[in-house]
Amino acid sequence: MATSSITNIKSVILCKDTQISMFKEHYPYIYRCLELAKNGVFEALPNPSVGAVIVYNNLIIGEGSTSKYGGPHAEVNAINSVKNKNLLLKSTLYVSLEPCSHFGKTPPCADLIIKMNIPKVVIGITDPFSKVCGQGIAKLKQAGIEVLVGILEEECQESNKRFLTLHQKQRPYIILKWAQTQDGFIAPHSGENHKIFWISNSYSQQLVHKWRSEEVSFLVGKGTVESDNPSLTTRSWFGKNPLRIFIDRTASLDQHYTLKNGDAKTLCFTENPNTTNNKHLTYIQIDFSKNIIPQICKTLFEMQIASVVIEGGLKTLQSFIDSGYWDEARIFTSQNSINQGIKSPLLNIYSKVISQKIDSDLLTIKYR
Repeated sequence: MATSSITNIKSVILCKDTQISMFKEHYPYIYRCLELAKNGVFEALPNPSVGAVIVYNNLIIGEGSTSKYGGPHAEVNAINSVKNKNLLLKSTLYVSLEPCSHFGKTPPCADLIIKMNIPKVVIGITDPFSKVCGQGIAKLKQAGIEVLVGILEEECQESNKRFLTLHQKQRPYIILKWAQTQDGFIAPHSGENHKIFWISNSYSQQLVHKWRSEEVSFLVGKGTVESDNPSLTTRSWFGKNPLRIFIDRTASLDQHYTLKNGDAKTLCFTENPNTTNNKHLTYIQIDFSKNIIPQICKTLFEMQIASVVIEGGLKTLQSFIDSGYWDEARIFTSQNSINQGIKSPLLNIYSKVISQKIDSDLLTIKYR
């Protein structure tokens, strides 16, 4: 390696170490913001879930997180929690995401921060939403507030990966999900004893219902509807049902399938223009002569659907993989073997893997 290259690498390392040394005093408070943000990460969608902490003389005097969608933001809740408002004049506000600068469901948080004369604001990451995107920071600086941005950026990005994906990639955060046998099959061959074939154990099944209460939508293909007749609801967990989505090119599935029962809001992607929407079921026409995956993602973005779990079947899962539209894959592997059947999807390119045992099953999560 050339001497200049070694020098450059040392400079980068030194620069990074210097930044860590400079900013580490802020880390505990941003970490606390991230802990608070977890309180509303799913209820806040499609808004981001943010945590805010107010610090006076190294003591936290106020904190808050984003309320349910349409309610007050984290900064408002944090400021309202401070008993002695005079202390705000000498305090620092920590927030995991840039304060908003526009009127949405609530007034701009930046305006409130300025009004309360908070002299310093430390921000995890900027907001990619076009109506904010640096404007909140600019407004604070113009008011004479000291602003520091970029503390624990990776952690803050992970905290709001659904919101960031929605606005940066203009599509939902996409989670692939399937269960497979130890020998790599997701189901018996079509026509073989086609009662519902459970691969994962009851604990894994309950965990999926928990996910349904957390994510915005779940999607399946027509084949899965016909073979498994899924409900895609949270029957085994407390919480809201997700938006149910299925693909039916000809809109030929009849009314006896559970996805048409009205238990939850449901979308159907089809090319058949002769369909009738009702209170619970909406048909959306797309062009099946082209790749439908980008069309589905574009539609969901326009609807501000921040996350979607692709629950099957093989053709649908593989289509998302082959089109490059996925962010993580959650794979249950059981201890059972069936020796033949429908092979699991092929997923060869990923950057990070974590695993955990769910009783007899192994849950592996792969990140793109």
